[in-house]
Amino acid sequence: MSPLEVIAAKRDHIARFANQGGATGEQQAVLSMEHWIPRPRGSDLRMLLEELAATGIVIKASSFDALGLSSPIDIADRMQVRMFLPTITFIEIKSANQPRVRPGFGGFFFALTESEIVAADQLGWRHRVALFNKLTGEMLLTSVPEILARTRSMNWQLSVQL
Repeated sequence: MSPLEVIAAKRDHIARFANQGGATGEQQAVLSMEHWIPRPRGSDLRMLLEELAATGIVIKASSFDALGLSSPIDIADRMQVRMFLPTITFIEIKSANQPRVRPGFGGFFFALTESEIVAADQLGWRHRVALFNKLTGEMLLTSVPEILARTRSMNWQLSVQL
């Protein structure tokens, strides 16, 4: 294997590990909360977003990772979703696994996407950000405005796909 092939293989491994690590953190956070369910998929997700759009709120599926439910509902049942939609909390999960993250999430560096910020703006109190420390199990349920109010530094970037 050439040095360039070794570097490419290492990059592939890191990319797989990073994506898997984020998903693992989301799963751990959802499992730790009694009234949370993972973001629906497929037709259930489309129906949920359609029902939300019917109320004037249009968000992307990528703007949340889980749903907080005030009572158990069948997320595949349009009538139940429509009835309970005003009480559903849309939760974006940011997980940390670095030892440098202090209690209260000091030192935690993460990104907020445009779709997450737009969803937070449209949903208001119904959009929450769960900061979850995979090493300690600590969770902080907060919001985009609360995060921005305590931010020590921001680095803006433009993400593109070619």
